Amino acid sequence: MGKIAYTAKQVFTGIDMLLNHAVVVEEGIIENVVPVVTLPKDMDIKSYGDGVIAPSFIDLQLYGAYGRLLSVYPDAETLAATVDYCRKGGAAYCMPTVATNTYDVIFKCIDAIRDYWKQGDKGVLGLHVEGPWISKAKRGAHIEELIFSPTLEQAKELLEYGNDVIKMITLAPEECSQEIIDLICSYNIVISAGHSSTSYKTAMHAFDSGINAVTHLFNAMSAFQHREPGLVGAAFDHKIVRASIIPDGHHVDYTALRIAKKIMGERLFVITDAVTETGKGPYQHMLAGDKYEANGVLSGSALTMQKAVYNLVNHADIPLSEALRMCSLYPARILNSTDDHALIKAGYAAEMVILNEDLEVVELITE
Repeated sequence: MGKIAYTAKQVFTGIDMLLNHAVVVEEGIIENVVPVVTLPKDMDIKSYGDGVIAPSFIDLQLYGAYGRLLSVYPDAETLAATVDYCRKGGAAYCMPTVATNTYDVIFKCIDAIRDYWKQGDKGVLGLHVEGPWISKAKRGAHIEELIFSPTLEQAKELLEYGNDVIKMITLAPEECSQEIIDLICSYNIVISAGHSSTSYKTAMHAFDSGINAVTHLFNAMSAFQHREPGLVGAAFDHKIVRASIIPDGHHVDYTALRIAKKIMGERLFVITDAVTETGKGPYQHMLAGDKYEANGVLSGSALTMQKAVYNLVNHADIPLSEALRMCSLYPARILNSTDDHALIKAGYAAEMVILNEDLEVVELITE
């Protein structure tokens, strides 16, 4: 593959929004970002007109795609379908998620990711295990009979089986001892508080003791109240903890999202929480308009990351540059990883999404 320059009216590097610039790529690696007028006349150029070139998106929570829920079809085919769904929405990377289930099902999801990686396929960062160590009172659409507080031995069993595959665990801080939190941290797994009835005090202590994220802010957690600020208040008040949010207009009112953004700034990032229609297994997700329900309860979104960006800009009054960061740079940061998947920068892989003036995906470049 030779050298090529990708140009557009705007190039968003992940840090700066540049006008009339070009991203010069050779052999899949970004060589430089330069003004279009400085390009050699004989340069191979691909122009996207009035569009915007930005770092590809990263979705850290979704459950399957195209009728294949990972917990029902735990195999490489489902993961390939999920990656395809993500890529059509501008996300080059994703974190397939399994909601509260039996260890047998979770183990099969772990096996599926190992098989996917062995095939040499890309796009899957690892597994996000959401539950079963959560609060029954804040279970949402999760299956109550499968929820439990783990012993140290039960935690070790899951962590050992999922070693190097499980990258994120959502749990309720009040349901897990500090010993278990310390154990999870020893596996270099991101711990996110969610589906929790925890108090503000307990949450703040948890944030200072190993938990560094909150799962789908506002949903399935103790609310912000004037006498008990709850998990929402703790997320607002803590200086470091980050939180995901679902910008579909159903899980969170856009006004509440905008207020949370003002308070949390760079600590707030986007997930789709996308599910898919299925009639098998304990989670019977059915499409209800532009959202999903299970047994009449809101159970997941029909979002893509592209639609999330659109909603942030058009319904929550968030500037485009910041909406793009919420879907790329900030999710990358939560994984404690380098930012090479979330910046357009010399020496980094050319992983870019091109959006048109209506913020629709024109192309996803993963060289």
